Amino acid sequence: MIRVAVAGAGLWGRNHVRVLASLPGADLRWVIDPDPKRLEAARAIAPDAALARHVDEALADETLDALVIASPGPTHGALARAALQADKHVLVEKPLTPTAEEAWSLVRLARRRNLVLGVGHLLLYHPALRVLQRAVSQPSFGTLRYIHCQRTNIGRVRKDEGALASLAPHDLSVMVSLTGRWPVGVAARGARHVQPRWEDVVFLTLRFPGNVLGHVHLSWLEPLKVRRVSVVGSRAMAVFDDMAKDDKLRLIPAPKAGSGRSRRRERVLAVGRAEPLAEELRAFLKAVRSGRPMPTPGEDGARVARVLDAAQRSLEEGGREIRISIR
Repeated sequence: MIRVAVAGAGLWGRNHVRVLASLPGADLRWVIDPDPKRLEAARAIAPDAALARHVDEALADETLDALVIASPGPTHGALARAALQADKHVLVEKPLTPTAEEAWSLVRLARRRNLVLGVGHLLLYHPALRVLQRAVSQPSFGTLRYIHCQRTNIGRVRKDEGALASLAPHDLSVMVSLTGRWPVGVAARGARHVQPRWEDVVFLTLRFPGNVLGHVHLSWLEPLKVRRVSVVGSRAMAVFDDMAKDDKLRLIPAPKAGSGRSRRRERVLAVGRAEPLAEELRAFLKAVRSGRPMPTPGEDGARVARVLDAAQRSLEEGGREIRISIR
């Protein structure tokens, strides 16, 4: 059994508590949150776990193997560093840290201590994404041309980070998984309508090797909740709509030049019903047991942070494309 603690018992942290409390191979020992009301809510989900308002109490537990961090983004770096220095394996929800410099420092620390550092790029554990990856890699899909992602909602605007840091890691990780490459340039435009410090609507244009474009629309000011990825190839197109109750993934023949819409019918691709968060946590436990990296290692979290750094710079410079060098 891997003995685990969860730092952060808010809206998403409670899901980690729920899954870990019943996941085979996991022993949920601690739930940490500064808010007593959140701790009481966690007690109802995981009555056998100890509760603490500060992470130091859990990290002092010498029997603890790992810490899952689901607290607000700006706290990730300090919590992860404290856990790694206490020789605990760490899984951090996205974003790994607010800046690439801080993220790479955590990667180096985990390497020195021979510890697992993973990042919660949740969509890469979604069964639909795995089917989509296989479809895009087939010759019948043709040459990949561009990817368009939309992640919008009239949602909870965060005070500690903008739409870019909160939402973009999902779509960046998806684009990288589908192209097999990291972007070499990014241009971003956005606006601050609700709060003065962070953009609550952002449009990203990413340039990938091989003349592949990516476009991302992020917003907390939309009337409808949309979680959609459209992938366009020379022979076929695919749409992954995570808000659809059924038929989440569709494959559509691409029209031929001058012929208009193809007469061939679209196909619905079968998708499993595994919970992505449970798959992510299983992968983390497996990595801790084996000592091998997760499919979403800390290095990928640091690379995403590098892209976000460049995108934020582009926002501040009026949308100028910023070249990116990913190591």
